[in-house]
Amino acid sequence: MGKRHPNLPAWQWRAYGANHQHPTNLVLHLIAVPLFIVAALLIICGVLGLHFGNLAIGVIGVIAALALQRHGHSLEAQASEPFADRKDAVSRLLVEQFLTFPRFILSGGWWRAWRNRHRR
Repeated sequence: MGKRHPNLPAWQWRAYGANHQHPTNLVLHLIAVPLFIVAALLIICGVLGLHFGNLAIGVIGVIAALALQRHGHSLEAQASEPFADRKDAVSRLLVEQFLTFPRFILSGGWWRAWRNRHRR
């Protein structure tokens, strides 16, 4: 998926649990990731259907979702690796929203992190 992280999903998954432990960050991701996905779909519908309202709401939703996640990540004891450039940021954000966080939920990682929130 790029020179920096040739297997981005595997690289992102290895550190995901350590970067998602703070209870507020966990809750914010439960809100922000579905918001991002719905907003991205609105953007696609807006572009394909030439519907400015969907496009505008989608852009606002993506910005809000990313702002919520940025705030959540700022609370974590272990910071995420900084983005190298715009391409790195876009690819990592898309993989997190559409693959890694849903996998975190479905694998039980989110629930384990939530149960362990008081042990830190």
